[in-house]
Amino acid sequence: MSSSSSDPTQLALAHLSGMATAYPEMASVYDNLSSLYSRKLWHQLTLASLEFLSSPQTTLRTTPEGESSHLAYLQKVVLPIDKKLNSLSLARMAALVAFSLPDGTDVLTSLLDQKERLGSAAALYIESRLGLLKLSLLARQGANLAVEPSLSILEDIQNTIERNRPILQQLADTESEAAIVHSSFYETAMTYRKAVGPPEGYYKEAIQYVAYTNLSELSQQDRYSLAVDLSLSALTGDGVFNFGEVVTSGAPILKALDGTEMGYLVKLLECGSRGDVIGFQAVADANREAIGRQPSLVSRAEAVKEKITLLALVNMVFERPSLERTLLFEDIAERVGVPLEQVEWVIMRALSLKLIEGTMDQVEQTVDVTWVMPRVLNTKQMEELAGRFGEWAVKVSKTRDYMLEHTGALLNQ
Repeated sequence: MSSSSSDPTQLALAHLSGMATAYPEMASVYDNLSSLYSRKLWHQLTLASLEFLSSPQTTLRTTPEGESSHLAYLQKVVLPIDKKLNSLSLARMAALVAFSLPDGTDVLTSLLDQKERLGSAAALYIESRLGLLKLSLLARQGANLAVEPSLSILEDIQNTIERNRPILQQLADTESEAAIVHSSFYETAMTYRKAVGPPEGYYKEAIQYVAYTNLSELSQQDRYSLAVDLSLSALTGDGVFNFGEVVTSGAPILKALDGTEMGYLVKLLECGSRGDVIGFQAVADANREAIGRQPSLVSRAEAVKEKITLLALVNMVFERPSLERTLLFEDIAERVGVPLEQVEWVIMRALSLKLIEGTMDQVEQTVDVTWVMPRVLNTKQMEELAGRFGEWAVKVSKTRDYMLEHTGALLNQ
């Protein structure tokens, strides 16, 4: 056997040439990859390889040996020069290949054998994609998640997520590669929570996924599904009261629901964010049939109603100046839409959930609120807050002028 037959470079170029000959419609793609490889333009080759492997619907073929062309490209072209490539880019290529196969777990597990050399970011990315791939396989197989081996697989995925969470926090958001790793981690975490629950767990991971992901790269169907799941988890999840976070931070993904039968979810969230009980009920009444087709909304209807009632109280407090937050029970009853005799329970519930802090006077039928939970504000709420800051600044200025004017007289007394 000649030395050239075992030379990685010659083997890689021969593979690329053979694929270009076998598939003339792909010749220009393979010729470009071959040119970049032979000229050792590793950065340009990395970009071209990622583009090539990202489109299996148009670039995936079968080699003359009967295997996946993407897997062959990884094994014969990419891996022999892995030390010349960025570790995270290598991990991304391996993940793309793994997801193009019926079961590509071996592709990722074999790369994890080099975990120490790859570095924390690339290793975390691979482990995240491996977890997502396992979840995808369980879903594809229609596996019963309540029995073995599904239970062990899910436990392993959960352990990996929690083990990697502190490592993720060490990746500075300013690093160019950090967003890719964060997005991958949170996609796996939210998919795991979608499979096992609870909805508030899904919401926590999904809102982070939205923040770190270029949503334009998702398909329309994926954006739609994510928007529906995020909205439902916000509405039904225990302890999820900051609807402003969804309608503001999550606004781009919610646009996927515009003009669809699920568009009412956005309206419900917007009403909830404003604490608009009447508006919320009007939207619910107008979409009663569609809501009835959502098991999570039906089964947690009372919990959702309670949440909107509490949000109405929170907004009522927030809308008042900080020095005017002694509320009458009868005013609360009118704003939150409950009978007067239920107001005390609403206040106690808000206090126990730490949505507000303060003291209640059952005799005087008042509550003095000293603190209200921080929230993400929409544009209108920001304008109102700015107006309050302006009023406060005027009061401070008048007080200063008064003190300057009367200080001398006070000192001479």
